[in-house]
Amino acid sequence: MSLHRRTLLTRTGALGSLAAFGLPWWHPQALAQASGGKPVTGGVLNVAVAPEPTQLTSAFITTMNIGMLSSKVLEGLVSYDLNLRPVPALATSWDQAADGKTLTFKLRQGVKWHDGADFTAADVEYTLQEVWRKLHPFGRAAFANVEKVETPDKHTVVLRLSAPAPYILNYINTYGAQILPRHLYAGKDVLTNPLNNAPVGTGPFVFKEWVKGSHVRLERNPHYWGKGPDGTPQPYLDGIVFKFIPDAAARTVALEAGEIDVALGSIIPLTNLNRFKDKARYSINTDDGRYLSTIFLAQFNVRRPQLQDKRVRQAFAYAIDREALLKIVFLGYGKPATGPVPSSVVNYYSDQVRKYPLDLKRAEALLDEAGLKRGAGGKRLSVTLDFDGGSGPTASRPAEFIKQSLAKIGVEVELRAGDTATYLRRIFTDQDYDLMISSLHRLPDPTLGVQRLYWTKNIIKGSPWTNGSGYSNPELDRVMEAAADEPDPAKRKALIVQWQQIVQEDVPLLELIEQTWVTVATARFRKQQPQGDGLFASLADAWLEPKGA
Repeated sequence: MSLHRRTLLTRTGALGSLAAFGLPWWHPQALAQASGGKPVTGGVLNVAVAPEPTQLTSAFITTMNIGMLSSKVLEGLVSYDLNLRPVPALATSWDQAADGKTLTFKLRQGVKWHDGADFTAADVEYTLQEVWRKLHPFGRAAFANVEKVETPDKHTVVLRLSAPAPYILNYINTYGAQILPRHLYAGKDVLTNPLNNAPVGTGPFVFKEWVKGSHVRLERNPHYWGKGPDGTPQPYLDGIVFKFIPDAAARTVALEAGEIDVALGSIIPLTNLNRFKDKARYSINTDDGRYLSTIFLAQFNVRRPQLQDKRVRQAFAYAIDREALLKIVFLGYGKPATGPVPSSVVNYYSDQVRKYPLDLKRAEALLDEAGLKRGAGGKRLSVTLDFDGGSGPTASRPAEFIKQSLAKIGVEVELRAGDTATYLRRIFTDQDYDLMISSLHRLPDPTLGVQRLYWTKNIIKGSPWTNGSGYSNPELDRVMEAAADEPDPAKRKALIVQWQQIVQEDVPLLELIEQTWVTVATARFRKQQPQGDGLFASLADAWLEPKGA
């Protein structure tokens, strides 16, 4: 049975099982019941994205707000279902050789770029070799084992690998591997190409204008390859307008007033979600961000002498009540994290790791063992905690929670907020911090999203979102590197479980909350297929119910 065939069988079973729990609004059957089984053609969808993107191409950058917009114009080889398994997009099928060293993609035929040129295997080969491998922050690792790209015909791409790379199939959607038109990029500087701000893609919508500070307007691609289940041409919408509303309160008001139809990526404050409880008027989707598998964490700078002893780090872990953090700060949107691999990554998650339930007595004992006795005023030590003050008005809330938690065990915390540039410089360039907090994406495969945070070879001064803790464990490096090349699924999972156990013992990072990304929409917004990477959905299958329907 081919790998693609296995994917489709699993996907069918996963969707069918939802019926046992009641159908969520975005499930196809529920949509069919609500709309008479036929999407409505026409209408312009208004979508809020914040902050405004810096460019409109994601082929070499992973910033979420760029991807949420560019994915309507440019496409990847696959998208992902709710179980984070690949389903066809520009690739109709794929097959991996038994030894794991050859990966073959069959491409969709008859696809046109928006300028009328044919989409072919040459576009995939060019983008992989010249863009993903050289410029993309995750792509350098994801495609590192690709020795050769062959294109035996216009609709076949064959990857020859130096060693198995099972994680590649988890990173070839429009977020991780967006395909660019070779005929418009080859021979030019990719990073400065004007098309990065006026993209030409194969997607369901065509770029029309970007009015800085206001909006981006897309229009229906009349030549799009996609069709609905009944053969109706997609997309159904006439267009999409992405509106940039920097103020969170103003976004909330705009959604209530019907000035926007969809707010992507948790840009409606969690404290305002109770204003959208009326299911007759609004929908709240908490599945669109499954692909990102994001964990909110606190990271130690293990270069600091007082933080080099793992007993100190373990004490901090025992001092933070994850359940209370989830309830008070995240208002229940998420779940407590138990390790570096979130539970949403079902193929590799394990709860057979050391856990840190709230235990202040154990925390105090560990600090005593580490020689950090309570002194005058009950203080054991002082640390700084950095957070990104540029990420929004609620950024200080988890920092305050952690400060109060650590005070109970005699740790004094000084909070330091800076703009995003200052925050990143302190942590990744100056390495001048004790603790930091952030939300980091783990993606469907640990080799892609988790290894980067612990791998000795990824301690790269000045490079954001690498191993900023400075943690190095040769045994862990060996396990992670072995997992990256292991073709046998069972053996690979065993290695990844082992690495989860190692890091939960050493805790260079405190994995705190598995975050839920929230999409809020008016009830008029409908979509045929649920996606685990729905934040980056093309919206070819989306439509607007007529007002009053």
